Amino acid sequence: MEKFDVCIVGAGAAGLMCAIESGRRGRSVVLLDHSKAPAEKIRISGGGRCNFTNLDIRPERFLSNNPHFAKSALSRYTQYDFIDKVASHNIPYHEKTLGQLFCDVSAKDIIAMLLEEAREAGVVLRLNTSVEEVSKDEGFTLKTTGGAIAVESLVIATGGKSIPKMGATGWGYQIARQFDLPLVETRPGLVPLTFAEQELQQTKPLAGVSVQARVSTPQIGFDEGLLFTHRGLSGPSILQISSYWREGEGIFVDLAAGSNTFETLRSARSQKGRVSLGKALAQIVPSRLAEQVLGDVPLKGNLADQSDASLQLLHDRVHRWAVKPVGSEGYRTAEVTLGGVDTAALDAKTMAVRKIPNLFFIGEVVDVTGWLGGYNFQWAWSSGWAAGQVA
Repeated sequence: MEKFDVCIVGAGAAGLMCAIESGRRGRSVVLLDHSKAPAEKIRISGGGRCNFTNLDIRPERFLSNNPHFAKSALSRYTQYDFIDKVASHNIPYHEKTLGQLFCDVSAKDIIAMLLEEAREAGVVLRLNTSVEEVSKDEGFTLKTTGGAIAVESLVIATGGKSIPKMGATGWGYQIARQFDLPLVETRPGLVPLTFAEQELQQTKPLAGVSVQARVSTPQIGFDEGLLFTHRGLSGPSILQISSYWREGEGIFVDLAAGSNTFETLRSARSQKGRVSLGKALAQIVPSRLAEQVLGDVPLKGNLADQSDASLQLLHDRVHRWAVKPVGSEGYRTAEVTLGGVDTAALDAKTMAVRKIPNLFFIGEVVDVTGWLGGYNFQWAWSSGWAAGQVA
């Protein structure tokens, strides 16, 4: 039986970060993953450019049953610490929007950086290796497809259920249950929303149309792009709101965020009264969307024929479209998994299980989920770093 100080299961962002930090402390570390390649979610993220962090990381932009839990790790290993790491490897990057940082060239640059640092730290990486059984004695014994391994510390960094085609499973939750740890209900997050057939009859013709929108619930709103799809709605604003939306609830959509349809049309009425409503509205929203909006509002004629009350009716339809999604596209396309190992069972400073010495959970498997835009990678770096200081 092989022996190591630390075994980390999951060679993604959090697992690699933890392995590097633990190895640098002189610990013997084995990093296992059932996939044939490490860090697959990093590779496909950000359209292949990896949105590796955000300049505006704030604890309140993370969802958890305990909104304070993430503060310790995020403050001890910050976005600036990871940016310094990227810069030290001479990886070119840029800010896209809203503080989001992307590689100039490829997400593979981030993977290469992490693998290089892991090698330098003496980490043993084993791919195509599944863990079949975990038992606890003085330390932990893992029965794997590559043989048995005995370790002092065990770190679970296996992520959530999102994007199963990349190898995602619920294995980390199984281990949590094995050790009687509480779990917060899991569900897809940062995911497109879907409509029932009745709404789809109205919106399907708009598939491919995108607008700058504000999408909101009574609790929160996001001003970003929105995309109509054959199944419902997608785009950054929808992905963001999906983490807060629950089945049975409605959302409000401002289809022309930043503009004032009433004032724009009233001004146009006094100057170009003979213009049709459709053409006038198409100056504010895409023409296909303008046609659909007018199909919902009982108005006819040119601009000159419309009263202020009529223009206000049109304004309300554009800026406060109320719609009730029937569901989401699920884990197949979800970028993250909400819920997971209850933070009440973990130490916020070390990510260790309070009642079981030397057992750690880090990254997406934990009930901490960030906004779209590099937040979840930062949680991976921060939680992995925190566990790596003690595992």
